[in-house]
Amino acid sequence: MPEPLEPASPAASAAPADAQADRAFMRLALDQAHNAWLLGEVPVGAVIVRDGKVLATGYNRPIGDSDPTAHAEIVALRQAASLLGNYRLPGCTLYVTLEPCAMCAMALMHARVQRVVFGTRDPKTGAAGSVLNLFEEPRLNHHAELLGGVEAEACASLLQDFFRSRRAATRAAQAASEPAPAPHSGGIDVDHLDEPGAEFDT
Repeated sequence: MPEPLEPASPAASAAPADAQADRAFMRLALDQAHNAWLLGEVPVGAVIVRDGKVLATGYNRPIGDSDPTAHAEIVALRQAASLLGNYRLPGCTLYVTLEPCAMCAMALMHARVQRVVFGTRDPKTGAAGSVLNLFEEPRLNHHAELLGGVEAEACASLLQDFFRSRRAATRAAQAASEPAPAPHSGGIDVDHLDEPGAEFDT
């Protein structure tokens, strides 16, 4: 596992929409993603900010919680809503290391989150421009500001390292459980290749 990134402390005078603050808060979201990795979850992290201060955090935990909705964004939204005693979160910005899926995008809009900032794109399930863009769907009655690509390289590298590590562990487990090869028959040697898939869903 890669070394956790040192979080950069957002400057007190920086506005939430400032580029420097965006990078700093995204690095805090990356720290949350590392927490997910430590628990064997896909490393995605989220942070909700209001008035330049962190209001709530979350990281992927669907496996540990046996909850298919426990994406980083949903975990952070639940925490923020509980803290404020309100299911609406106007004036808030959500930072997440991976482009939100359709479920999370709709939850963010139901919560009236003002701004969504994400790190790397998700070409499989991204609902902020990769597969579709729910944030710009004119038939919906709320539209959050959207910004992608903040700390994109660090966010993508973390996911790539995680899946690379998981594939290596799968191969090692398969190799350890393989029976000893049978004696060759008639000089014919047959190799059986049973590699795991090159990609895993994020």
